[in-house]
Amino acid sequence: MDYGSLKIDRGPEIWRIVIDRPGDRNSIDTPLMAELDVALGEAEASAARALIFSGGGEEYFIGGADGIEMMQCTEARARAFSLRIQALFNRMESSPLILVAAIKGLCFGGGFEFAMACDLRIAAESARIGLPEVKVGIIPGGGGTQRLPRLVGTGLAAEMILSGKLYPGQEAADMGLVNRVVGDHDLMSGAEELLAPILRQPQHALKHAKAALKAGAGLAPGLAAEAVEFGRCFGHGFFVELMKEQLKSGLLVTTAQLPDGFLD
Repeated sequence: MDYGSLKIDRGPEIWRIVIDRPGDRNSIDTPLMAELDVALGEAEASAARALIFSGGGEEYFIGGADGIEMMQCTEARARAFSLRIQALFNRMESSPLILVAAIKGLCFGGGFEFAMACDLRIAAESARIGLPEVKVGIIPGGGGTQRLPRLVGTGLAAEMILSGKLYPGQEAADMGLVNRVVGDHDLMSGAEELLAPILRQPQHALKHAKAALKAGAGLAPGLAAEAVEFGRCFGHGFFVELMKEQLKSGLLVTTAQLPDGFLD
């Protein structure tokens, strides 16, 4: 497959995958979801044991889901988008490989939901991490309302989701959002150091340990409810009108195609 939005370095045990959508904040759209699914399958069919995901450029790990795609959503299409991105993240969690999110720069919304679907997270000091969806009139739709409470507890998750605050790398580590924090120039070496004691273990043991860890999560009902509530947000005009304003002002720049007259 020609990976238009991914750059892949296929090492003998560790693959490094860069999400690279320059000009679009490395944001997640439907074609990128398809590429990630294929890349996972390719890696699982190889001798790889771990994947390290990072973002292209210096500013973003993943800057959320694609706003242009979402602003064209009805309630039903928004719910379908939520279910689609949830399915990708469930696919990531169920992979027998060890997945690491190496976070530098901004990592918010769907980007942090992506990171939570990985097994391990490492952040650079420059990272800023959170779920700011309420600030644009929607809610997390890629599993954030379900995985974040399991990661840091219900009280802290509620504060994060309801305030929309972003947290710098060291604070994110102190809160348990990431496993560790390192200097910006040490991110990839830090990710490999995080993996080193893990990859010394038998592959079958890692696979079964992952399966056992995920078995008790009970995510399915919560994810279904999240998708419904995410879709209902699009019954209000706040998000779409905000995106239109940002496009017209130049704050949001994209090469995506909008229907003729959509911004009129």
